[in-house]
Amino acid sequence: MAHEEILELADAVAPYEGIASGIGATTYGAQIVIEAPTSGDALERAQEVFEAAAARAGLPAWPVVWETPISEDDDFEDLP
Repeated sequence: MAHEEILELADAVAPYEGIASGIGATTYGAQIVIEAPTSGDALERAQEVFEAAAARAGLPAWPVVWETPISEDDDFEDLP
């Protein structure tokens, strides 16, 4: 993935507190924040957001191969 493509993806996921990865790689990805009542709802919405962001960046519409929901409780679990 070209530097410019991933920068476009980063811009597209920025409204979702997102970050993008994939510069110089053969794949691309992003981490985004979605507020939803359940993890299933969050994953469904995240898929929509990610696909739209990838399209906006002009990236290929490849299938998502890995997605992991993390709740706020999970995120802060290891803090003292």
